[in-house]
Amino acid sequence: MGRSRSRRPAPDLHASSSETARSSAPSLAAATLPRVWQGIGYRPLPDSAAARPLFDFAAVPWPAAPVLAWGAYAAGARAERLVAAVAGEQHGRDLLLSGPVVSTDEGLTDPLEVAAQLVAAGLDHAVALGATTVFARPQGLDRVWVRFGFIPVPEVTLPAQLAGRAGVGLYAWRGGSALWTLREAAEN
Repeated sequence: MGRSRSRRPAPDLHASSSETARSSAPSLAAATLPRVWQGIGYRPLPDSAAARPLFDFAAVPWPAAPVLAWGAYAAGARAERLVAAVAGEQHGRDLLLSGPVVSTDEGLTDPLEVAAQLVAAGLDHAVALGATTVFARPQGLDRVWVRFGFIPVPEVTLPAQLAGRAGVGLYAWRGGSALWTLREAAEN
């Protein structure tokens, strides 16, 4: 008896990683669906300014013109309350995340996981918006950034339109893989 042959087309070995990422990008509607993890609700903020007090309290710079903002909500005795947020600004195919910021006064059992869930939501949203490179400031969250495939990059990698924001250090993400070069990023 002969072997069956796969009917899937062979992969295009000449396609760039950004072309592959674009073809598998979720729709904006799918990427912005609310999520729940461990009793915390995550959803896009209808008004990004609602997150501004969290950023101000944590002394994290607010993005100049946010194109995405996600909040984490915990149930309270009377109503939900915003306990964490992430926001991002975009220029072309590059996006700079600000945050995540997590309130430690809310009795969250795992603030690092809340931050990670916001990063996951922010990445899905960024890819649906057409971003191929997502930048972030470390803010002591190295474990979160590495978990999602961000790698440290030189400051000059950040496009001029997104440069000049406060913060030290820079991470970048391109499809969750460290298998890309700065030369490849400059070509896109």
